[in-house]
Amino acid sequence: MKKNKNKKTYKGKLDFSNKKDPFITCDKIPQEIRLNSSVVNFLHDDFVEFEILSRKRKGFYLGNIISLIEREKKEYVAIIQINKNFAFALIEDRKIHSDVFIPSVNIGDAENGDKVLIKILEWKKQDLSPIGKVEKILGKPGEHHTEIDSILSKNSIEINFSEQVKEYTDNIKEKISDKELEERRDFRDTLTFTIDPIDAKDFDDALSFKKLGGENYEIGIHIADVSHYVIPGTILDKEAYNRATSIYLVDRVIPMLPEKLSNKICSLRPNEEKLTFSSVLTFNEKGEITESWFGRTVIESDYRFSYQEAQEIIESKSNIISKKNSLTQKEYKVDKEIVHAILTLDKIAKIKRKERENKGSINFNKKEVGFKLDEKMNPVEIVFKESKDANKLIEEFMLIANKKVAELFTNIKKQKYIYRVHDLPDNEKLKSLKHIVKSFGYHLDISSEKGISKSLNKLLEQVKGKKEQNLIESLTLRSMSKAEYSTNNIGHYGLAFINYTHFTSPIRRYPDVLVHRLLQDILDKKYGQYDRNLHKKASYCSDQENIAVKAERESIKYMQIKYMQDKIGNSYKGIISGASEWGIYVEIEENKCEGMVYVRDIKDDKYFYNSEEQSLVGKRTKKKYQLGDRIEIEVKKADLIKKHLDFIII
Repeated sequence: MKKNKNKKTYKGKLDFSNKKDPFITCDKIPQEIRLNSSVVNFLHDDFVEFEILSRKRKGFYLGNIISLIEREKKEYVAIIQINKNFAFALIEDRKIHSDVFIPSVNIGDAENGDKVLIKILEWKKQDLSPIGKVEKILGKPGEHHTEIDSILSKNSIEINFSEQVKEYTDNIKEKISDKELEERRDFRDTLTFTIDPIDAKDFDDALSFKKLGGENYEIGIHIADVSHYVIPGTILDKEAYNRATSIYLVDRVIPMLPEKLSNKICSLRPNEEKLTFSSVLTFNEKGEITESWFGRTVIESDYRFSYQEAQEIIESKSNIISKKNSLTQKEYKVDKEIVHAILTLDKIAKIKRKERENKGSINFNKKEVGFKLDEKMNPVEIVFKESKDANKLIEEFMLIANKKVAELFTNIKKQKYIYRVHDLPDNEKLKSLKHIVKSFGYHLDISSEKGISKSLNKLLEQVKGKKEQNLIESLTLRSMSKAEYSTNNIGHYGLAFINYTHFTSPIRRYPDVLVHRLLQDILDKKYGQYDRNLHKKASYCSDQENIAVKAERESIKYMQIKYMQDKIGNSYKGIISGASEWGIYVEIEENKCEGMVYVRDIKDDKYFYNSEEQSLVGKRTKKKYQLGDRIEIEVKKADLIKKHLDFIII
């Protein structure tokens, strides 16, 4: 398409979510731009130059693509179909509307039907399909390693560290020098411990506890001093930034840092001297913070507790850890001072949590899905991770530390800083949520900005323990804006914090490393010297976080389908969790696996989709299948290759 010199042009992204009607999104134009030109030679997420032709009445523009600026993505996971002298790659991503032509010289050792990673090389204007090559053979579709590698490949997640990074890491000294110890505040003789999941290997944080005069307590929130080892400009720093976050799949962890750092040098393991960056706070008996101190420290953790062990101390108020909850699988005793410390921390955490709630903090109680795997990585049981007082204790003190650091940033306005921000919920999404929860008998007040969070908390409290809890909490989460990293501090709506950042997990989050460096700059009174690309880095870390979340969800979905493979023909009670023109989504109540009942499989009538009500309505019977309805289903199909669960209504 030739550029019309008299017309203004814009830049935007192509969206093929609806293949029949692709459109362009552009930051400068709030409405979508539908296309009057051919989209052959273009793919989903391509960055293009376009012009506006006209404004339509229904709230969208009509536009023409002028040229391709940049192809967002060039590598895709696909199934290869090999013919005599060529092959076609059928891309998994449903938003990609074209297959890829693979000349015979570009097939390599791939066999017909293999799942492969392909790279698009070019797409000539006269060609119906782009030309590509096989970059990597992932394996046979449906096999465990193939499907997990596919998730990693299509999200461009690198598993292994380069030899250069390994070599650099190998040269990092484990022993702490006497000079380094002398320059730090020493907490080695102060009662210190960690509380983490049973299977944790990277211990980011530890708490120290000291009783002061009266009813005052000094509580240290000690965070692994990753920035001491990850130096700006080094190959290790560049690698950590590129990864930006650790990724937690069902069967493995893809760490941000090499194991020597994440699981050994930086990990706050018991009875080992460790370098930390700390927020040391003094609390009175009312849970008020009367003093605060930030700086580099050295600790030696006395105990490593699991959440289950700490929970037992909170519930029993005893110093005996039962065999059932013990990490050692043997009953043992802890010092009475440990019991006092944990109970005091629990008391303060509950005070601070209540304060947050009163200010409008939204408390989600959504159960996380987990799996018990056998030695072949097959899921044998679906389990739900429940957040109890011990989890909330750690969460609360991490929130406090993050908040205090952010407050320091805001008070010293001499340079830009990184914040963790969370915008107000979308009003249209809230209206939709209000409509949906009404069908369950709940009321949501969205009449005032201040009242929204209070009403949401009331709703989340009301659904606790109910069958619809998971569904309503999921829908509530979807109505929220996404939290992200930014140099523009707009506050954190979900936590009801004016100032908030991420300081407490530098082993697994790169923004926390940046925050540590920024905090040290403040302590050294070195303002404005650090990083001119902070905004760009914040945005990149947000993008990488979204990729990680997507990959983690895909691995859970894969495991759920794998779990259901031997349950074909079984019947379950479920809740309708979504609706579309193709059918209804149903979440099984007992295991939270979600599948679809296709319209074509509902035989008693011809059903049509009502978008306003998010329902399917029978043409003749007027029978309705609506979001939130409880129905009984039978498992029809569990397709590991297409990542799809099919149900029928019984």
